[in-house]
Amino acid sequence: MSPAPPTTPTHSPKPDSPWAPLAARVFRALWIAQLVSNVGSWMQMVGAQWLLIGHDAALVALVQTASSLPVVLLALPSGVVADRYDRRRVLLAAQLAMLAVSGALTALAFADALTPVLLLVLTFLLGCGTALMGPAWQAIQPELVERRQLGQAAALGGVNMNLARALGPAVGGVVVAAAGAGWVFAFNAASYLGIAAVLLLWRPPRTVVPALSGEKLLTALDAGRRYVWYAPGIRRVLLRMMLFIPGGAALWALLPLVASRSLHLGSGGYGLLLGAVGAGAVAGAFVLPHSNRVLGANGTLGSGALVFAGVLVVLTTVHIPWLVTVVLLFAGLAWIGVLSTLNAAMLTRLPGWVRARGLAVYLLVFQGGQALVAPLWGALADRLGLAVPLLAGSALLLVSTISLRRWPLYGAEGVDPSLSEHWPVPPLVFEPGPAAGPVLVTVSYRVAPGNGSAFSDCMDHVARSRLRTGALTWGLYQDGQDPGHFIENYLVASWSEHLAQHSDRLTLTDRRYEERARRLLVPGTRPEVTHAFDTSSGPVVPEDGEGIPTPSLRRIPEEQDQQATNQVVEGRRCVVSNLETEP
Repeated sequence: MSPAPPTTPTHSPKPDSPWAPLAARVFRALWIAQLVSNVGSWMQMVGAQWLLIGHDAALVALVQTASSLPVVLLALPSGVVADRYDRRRVLLAAQLAMLAVSGALTALAFADALTPVLLLVLTFLLGCGTALMGPAWQAIQPELVERRQLGQAAALGGVNMNLARALGPAVGGVVVAAAGAGWVFAFNAASYLGIAAVLLLWRPPRTVVPALSGEKLLTALDAGRRYVWYAPGIRRVLLRMMLFIPGGAALWALLPLVASRSLHLGSGGYGLLLGAVGAGAVAGAFVLPHSNRVLGANGTLGSGALVFAGVLVVLTTVHIPWLVTVVLLFAGLAWIGVLSTLNAAMLTRLPGWVRARGLAVYLLVFQGGQALVAPLWGALADRLGLAVPLLAGSALLLVSTISLRRWPLYGAEGVDPSLSEHWPVPPLVFEPGPAAGPVLVTVSYRVAPGNGSAFSDCMDHVARSRLRTGALTWGLYQDGQDPGHFIENYLVASWSEHLAQHSDRLTLTDRRYEERARRLLVPGTRPEVTHAFDTSSGPVVPEDGEGIPTPSLRRIPEEQDQQATNQVVEGRRCVVSNLETEP
């Protein structure tokens, strides 16, 4: 029997409890399975690095590169895959692929046939599986928990990763020392079975449907780029991430050097420092709901960056291991607070049809930012010593905090990415093919006297809505002879793209922007919409109706019945197919 859809039991934690998402059965099962899998991944990393001991240091470092590079390379294509196909099946395919690769790694290790090249190639393939899984995993979170619990869910995800970071290397080191690297590879292979089992049993709600379309890869990537670019709230989240990561990454890049050069600790001491960061992240899961209530999202981001900056200063000046361990607890708390806040801000703003692509951009900024700056911090440490990069990272975090006054996160009040199918099907006089286009959509408005300026301001929001859901260009014009007559034009690449606007892409937030503008119209009037098709290669509608499929004809009310007419639009001959009135 499959698990029931996530519900809140009678004796579940309070909705604002840090553990509230764990009341959802599927989320809880996936969280536990993910913890086991993450521990296995860290154990596998230790085993891989152990097998390369005795080779060049650069070869040992390549294990980390082979694991993380696929995330940077494949994040965006993985987002397209997760938006185009059933996300549960995408995740299941990724788990089974990683199980097969880990099985091969285990067999080669036990057969003593694992060369450095094979090890790096198989580690890279495991990284490809992780890259494929990332956007889909993030995108299913709103299907597992209530929208108001996304912040806690993101924090629990951070707790999961940090617990695994603390436990995995320690357990992996013990297993490698006692039984050999083959057994850590075997554990990692088995760890994928847990997530696969939960995914096999999970049945997503029937209302959750992937954005199925025939989009090609580059077209789908461009649609994701367009959405992110024309969504100010999403862009601001990415900006906050870009301002935090360079300074924040200094800790992860330099902590091994702090342990060895400044504190004179061995691998066990370094593991203890990582464990302190993980313990702080667990504490952060308790603190985050209270922090968001008291400080708000921007206050949490600012205080987190300040705390992290202070930790870097302490690492520069303090050389007492136990004191540094205590201070790193606050680093874990601050790290989880900032990342969970930004993660939740993304999830609450992205609609389902483009959610995985938007999250792929987020993961690319997060992972790519760390990958780019970490070598720079290391190079600075080699040339100038540890103090300079640690203090530089602290200064960047202070700049990040100060910049909140200029570039804060936008409030999410009134933002609802739920699907809204409030546009009617266009009543055309012919049946265009999906690739027909480009399509010029023209909307005429009768604005009440005195409302022209306010209407133009409201239409700025409508413009971004059109552009992020498919429009290539957009413009608003005022009739020179009739000041109350406003004309909106936007161009869509194809008929299928415009139909996607009608059925798949508009949200309740988009609808509110349209309704806000329409309140300024002359009472009793409604916008009039026409759709014009490119005819540069010949007429779209056959002359005299010849060749029009009779079953596709729709009877249009007499007041809307317009014969197909030719007009020139931006130097192209177009055919106006119909006049449509939208609510």
